[in-house]
Amino acid sequence: MVTREGSRPASVEQQLKELGIELPPPEPFGTYAEAVQTGNLLFLTGMLPTEGRGPKFIGRVGAELDVQAGRQAAHLGALNALAVARQHLGSLDKVTRIVRLGVSVATVGDVREHPKVADGASELLQHIFGKDKNPSRMVYGVASLPLATPVELELISRSPFDASFLKRDLKMVASPLLTMR
Repeated sequence: MVTREGSRPASVEQQLKELGIELPPPEPFGTYAEAVQTGNLLFLTGMLPTEGRGPKFIGRVGAELDVQAGRQAAHLGALNALAVARQHLGSLDKVTRIVRLGVSVATVGDVREHPKVADGASELLQHIFGKDKNPSRMVYGVASLPLATPVELELISRSPFDASFLKRDLKMVASPLLTMR
């Protein structure tokens, strides 16, 4: 995270503004929740390199796309993940750490540059949240991904504990039980 001479670190939201990064939230491409929070962990899945209702990158690294295009796709997937996290939490300033980043890379069989592709997402997150908050990372090579995109990201982030979702979930569980009397 960027700091100014003699000042405290910029907030994540301020950092995004200074970098000119806008985060329009992507639309899900199926019947699933893009974000699920349990306790102080937020799980994001299915983060694709899309803009609007379609993929910006199509193909496999090593076939239709080179490593640089894969990095750009991973970068866009990370931006989409941040947009979903902001939509769910209200502000990215609530994210205290990215705990884990998983990157699936669609490749042809002899490609070995998976980590370089995943760095497109990792470097963005490091630039925004700071080097001291780098997540653990897992990178997978796969044969294909949804919408023929070259990457798909999953992210786990930590934020302060918010019990409000527990109340909602408890109501959902208790409501049918109360009507059974």
